[in-house]
Amino acid sequence: MDELKKLDGSGVIVTAEGKEVDFVSRFFAPNAGVDEDPVTGSAHCTLVPYWKDKLNKNELIALQLSERSGKLYCTDLGETVKMSGEAVSYLEGYINV
Repeated sequence: MDELKKLDGSGVIVTAEGKEVDFVSRFFAPNAGVDEDPVTGSAHCTLVPYWKDKLNKNELIALQLSERSGKLYCTDLGETVKMSGEAVSYLEGYINV
């Protein structure tokens, strides 16, 4: 993490073609206070168009290989990326105005 903190930018995405899914990734953002984000939707907004072009397909299955991990079902819609998958609730709260 010390070496990643020396880099400019808010995060580092590492990706590779998958064996059982279309692609895999990891996302590190130590300068933002997150050594490794378990499942990063914003990173997949960059990864999906990249892998769409590489694999020549619009619908992709992605796996983020963090300790918790997460599988995302992604569709490139041109200007946007549609994502779905399972979520883990970690906080519930109420705001009184």
